[in-house]
Amino acid sequence: MKQSNLFKEALKHLPSGVNSPVRAFGAVGGTPVFMKRGRGAFVYDESGKRYLDFCLSWGPLIFGHAPAGLVKALQREVKNGTSFGAATKKETELAQLIKKAFPSIEKVRLVSSGTEAVMSAIRLARGVTGRKKILKIEGGYHGHVDSLLVRAGSGGATFGIPDSLGVPEELAKLTITVPFNHFEALHEIFRREGRRLAAFILEPVPANMGVVLPKPGYLKEVRSLTKKYGVLLIFDEVITGFRLAQGGAQERFSIEPDLTCLGKILGGGLPLAAFGGKSKWMDELVPEGKVYQAGTLSGNPLAARAAIWTLQKLIGSPPTPALERKSENFYGALKDRIRHFRWPVRLNALGSMFTIFFGTHPVDDFRSAQLCDTRLFAQFFHGALEKGIYLAPSQFEANFVSTAHTEQDLRRAVTVFERVLRKIF
Repeated sequence: MKQSNLFKEALKHLPSGVNSPVRAFGAVGGTPVFMKRGRGAFVYDESGKRYLDFCLSWGPLIFGHAPAGLVKALQREVKNGTSFGAATKKETELAQLIKKAFPSIEKVRLVSSGTEAVMSAIRLARGVTGRKKILKIEGGYHGHVDSLLVRAGSGGATFGIPDSLGVPEELAKLTITVPFNHFEALHEIFRREGRRLAAFILEPVPANMGVVLPKPGYLKEVRSLTKKYGVLLIFDEVITGFRLAQGGAQERFSIEPDLTCLGKILGGGLPLAAFGGKSKWMDELVPEGKVYQAGTLSGNPLAARAAIWTLQKLIGSPPTPALERKSENFYGALKDRIRHFRWPVRLNALGSMFTIFFGTHPVDDFRSAQLCDTRLFAQFFHGALEKGIYLAPSQFEANFVSTAHTEQDLRRAVTVFERVLRKIF
């Protein structure tokens, strides 16, 4: 069946034909691609066409699609049952692995999505501090949590709707935003609101406005100010966790937050996330404490097994150094082409995550990201798609390199990108 026919049928039954908005290709136009299967660095659509995949399910698949060891582990596990709604040994085993990777986490609670992790961490921060207000960065996206859908990135940036209908004004007023990487604005916010803030939540390396790197000293200043004013620092490492280092961005930049939210890579492609921190905070959760949080499928056996397999592989033989060398070679080759042809294109990258922005100005916050040319990105996206390369269908998202991508795959990608860019410019 043609993609257009699949989409028409989906539109009859699903809002906008999808279950997550960016999948509808609204930012790039055209008909969304319906995927059928994945293997290694490639995905295959319903017609059988193969694509080199840099979206990688929006980040979880650091080992590529359907790694053999993970598939076998899940096949064994499913025979024992899919969910019990009771405590299991695997949950403790997984918690131990998370703590081994993240020394800032003394206790951790498992949930089923990054949104759930963030929502719970925010509630916990409010509960233990007795304060109501939350600080986030402009363009920061932390899932579809009501109080954080204010000047949000990801889908909010993609569709130009940074503030969602359905979020009460009274709730939105409890969320304050500050531009990322702006030291003066950061100090001003804390001088004005510091004693009323329960938490400052941010991605240490924002990836939901496209990849944006923190300026030298910025995260250290954030940590200093949150300590000074008694504000809990929450690192949303749903994307950066286990990717930028075994212990995420907090290990890479040597900054210890109070609470950490994890997801994506953690679940190995299955729906699993977590939030954790010092015992004195985490023990405030029910049933021991008075901050409520619960979930029927939290830590279910299948997701826990996938997570254990993934973390054992990541911790036992960390792929990050080799993956980053491969990624840097890829970025270097692409940057050489951009410089040679003097294209108005910027590549923002760190580790194995990257975004291709269309503009000549530096992209170091949400406002500068919004100045980039989305029309040119749409042309680039479809040009690459036609030639068998699948990127995240929005300029305001991250793309990823996996261990399954070979040097040959990446050289081919550079060649394809060059051909597409030459056609555009």
